[in-house]
Amino acid sequence: MKSLPYVAPFVTFLAILGVQPWLPIPQVALQALFFGVMALVIRMVAWPAVDFGVRHWAGSLLLGVAVFLLWITPDLLFPGYRGHWLFSNPVMGTAGSGLPAVDRSDVSVLLLRGLRACLIVPIVEELFWRAWLMRWLISSDFTKVPLGAYSAGAFWMVAVLFASEHGSYWDVGLATGILYNWWMIRTRSLGDLILTHAVTNACLSVYVVAAGKWEYWA
Repeated sequence: MKSLPYVAPFVTFLAILGVQPWLPIPQVALQALFFGVMALVIRMVAWPAVDFGVRHWAGSLLLGVAVFLLWITPDLLFPGYRGHWLFSNPVMGTAGSGLPAVDRSDVSVLLLRGLRACLIVPIVEELFWRAWLMRWLISSDFTKVPLGAYSAGAFWMVAVLFASEHGSYWDVGLATGILYNWWMIRTRSLGDLILTHAVTNACLSVYVVAAGKWEYWA
């Protein structure tokens, strides 16, 4: 039961992602439902584990922007980079957007999708990956392991699993996992990681809409 506040939001998030293609409702309703359900789960289940206290504002903001640049740089420098077999294959899939083309000009859909990326995802993923799994891999009684405790095995396993979660973007996902893990060790603060992750996703969301790079929104 100690793991529930950390794990339940992530499992719920993956479950909704899995069933959403089969829900016969308009995209704006789907995005609103997704956001609403996740907000409810965070508030009702995960809230005791959430800590928004930020100790290193400047560093967290700068790292968030740096990770955003890390995500887009390979594709900017090397057109067609993401089409290489290392990133486009049956195991990792291919880069592509889950947002239908017809909905990409709907302001309500874009706002809800952006809010999901900036407000929901950072909380859900940081609770699971760095507040829970990185400690649980050190000891099953993870509550006795301080946030940011270092173990080489836990550090690299979380980084690799975090990378695999990002499919054809596994390379930048791995680099991001390493940087986020390092920042958790450095700050020992869930609030700082949530802020950093939120800044990365906010920058990426603006870039997606402004540049039409919808493939970054899976």
